[in-house]
Amino acid sequence: MAENGNGAAPEMPQIKMNILTQYIRDMSFENVLAQKGGKGNVQPDVQVQVNLDAKPREAANQFEVVTKLVVTSSDKTTKDTLFLLEIEYAGVFNIEGVPEEQMHPFLLIECPRLTFPFLRRIVSDVTRDGGFPPLNLDNIDFVQLYRAEIARRQQETAPVS
Repeated sequence: MAENGNGAAPEMPQIKMNILTQYIRDMSFENVLAQKGGKGNVQPDVQVQVNLDAKPREAANQFEVVTKLVVTSSDKTTKDTLFLLEIEYAGVFNIEGVPEEQMHPFLLIECPRLTFPFLRRIVSDVTRDGGFPPLNLDNIDFVQLYRAEIARRQQETAPVS
């Protein structure tokens, strides 16, 4: 490792990150069970799909990161849909000091990790207010999600033998 003139190792850049705002960009909740007049005991099977998107904004060092969830609850026995929740939850971040080659994983791992607790609360409130027990989402491993997406993209671009 190179040293500065005073014999000390060079300093790593100081990372600064602020959440400027968070908001629901789009949301839809459909209580299919009530629309069909369904009654009785059901055994719900909940499936959650997660997608992430990040893009720079016009202002310097600002990025919008969107967590997109599709939550589908179906009856385990009949496979009938009970409810469908689609939500896009965005955060606007001011980020400084992250090296360019590390910005992509930073945006898709660290930023959604910070907004997730707020998104979780919204999902819980919407499902409760929609006539179901509140759905408390499990934690999402954003590192694993990022690695899986990178692997999927590499598979798509790999030459076919």
